[in-house]
Amino acid sequence: MTIESKYILSFTAASLRLNEMVKVALAAQDNGSSDLNVVKESGVVFGSVKNRTTDREFREIRKRLEKLTHEQKNILIHGDLNSQKQIAFLAVCKHYAFIMDYTIEVIRDKVLLFDYQLHESDYNSFINSKILLHPELEEFSESTRKKAKQVMYRILEQAGIINNAVEKTIQPQILQQDVINALVKEDPVWLKIFMMSDRDIKQLRH
Repeated sequence: MTIESKYILSFTAASLRLNEMVKVALAAQDNGSSDLNVVKESGVVFGSVKNRTTDREFREIRKRLEKLTHEQKNILIHGDLNSQKQIAFLAVCKHYAFIMDYTIEVIRDKVLLFDYQLHESDYNSFINSKILLHPELEEFSESTRKKAKQVMYRILEQAGIINNAVEKTIQPQILQQDVINALVKEDPVWLKIFMMSDRDIKQLRH
């Protein structure tokens, strides 16, 4: 598992954006190009009226897609809706250590204790535990941190990790075999973002 260690909150520019991710990945496949900037130049655009917003969204989506393996991108394009959501969420966790850490250290830990309810105190405890390790968090304005929390919960909802951003009830994850294979082939540890236990992950390593 190799990700950026520094916390970045640029995901505030784009939530999960599943449809756009699939659209860009499919266009890249059709063009036979791994350069996603070529996709943008070929005319793939989003629904945003403001070009600046579209540029920011595309940049975040490009960075997420670049984290996926060829096999994972193929599932994103051709998989069922649930698998597409899971691969899109995988891409998010690969690019944003903040969301990955929250998912593994808070959400997964709660599920392993059969606790499926997220509370404000869980988020606050997570932030407090990360301040010393990630002093960059204090460099963000209060409004940016507030937006980051809102967008993160929206991503979790859109990915099906929680039922909605208000109740924040954690949803058990059912992974298709092709998704499991694509994650195990790269690194089985990625299964942790879907709340899989260490025991189950260890069995998949063999």
